[in-house]
Amino acid sequence: MTRVLAGPVATRFLASLGADVLRIDPPQWNEDGNAIEMTVGKTCAGLDLHDKRDRATFRTLIRDADVFVHGLRSDALDKLGFDANSCRALNPGLITVSLNAYGWTGPWVNRRGFDSLVQRSSGLAIEKNSAVSALPYQVLDHATGYLMAAAVLHALRYQRVSGQVLSARLSLARQAKLLEDHISSVETYDQSERTSQITEEEGHIEQTDWGKLRRRTLPYRIEGVEVGWDIAAHRLRSDAPVWRQARETMSCEH
Repeated sequence: MTRVLAGPVATRFLASLGADVLRIDPPQWNEDGNAIEMTVGKTCAGLDLHDKRDRATFRTLIRDADVFVHGLRSDALDKLGFDANSCRALNPGLITVSLNAYGWTGPWVNRRGFDSLVQRSSGLAIEKNSAVSALPYQVLDHATGYLMAAAVLHALRYQRVSGQVLSARLSLARQAKLLEDHISSVETYDQSERTSQITEEEGHIEQTDWGKLRRRTLPYRIEGVEVGWDIAAHRLRSDAPVWRQARETMSCEH
């Protein structure tokens, strides 16, 4: 249950490693500009958690899930009856990795926010010609997304080894602090000196709901793992809210 970039970056990466990722969006929510890139490798369904039937469906999904990733404000799930204790009661082994904008304590804990706002409020944004503007890249979203994915992988490994269940809470504001500390401790380099070597033939053609696109070859490799996606990018809420194995079984029966 994530939107826009940070959470979807995390689950897109996990999908490329073979995870069965089911994305849940509420009615009327659309972000086609991001969906064309962030839905690849995922099943995309829709649920209204204010609806009694959809709440029952969501409970079933939680019971069968290994990991729950969400980017809702800290009190949002509590109000819907899916707080940490309720989800743990449904599924004692559930790993939960959650994200918000401004952290999990303090006066801004329930404030809405996104990358560019957090860049400005944290001091990470740049000042140029007497104007403050966000960096030309959603660095907090992408950096936090990969950190979320790392948290999921660590929790899964820890659970397999020890039998104990971990959870993780991340925020864009904390990621900004981590990046600021890192930037101050390393030498900067001139981005203009970096050259990219990409051939037009690299990658493969993918047929999406928005037409054909060329999907670049993934820039990472993991020994013993076949990385990649077997589901093309498609529109939000275009699949049934079931896990892939159940969907494939339904297809076979029909």
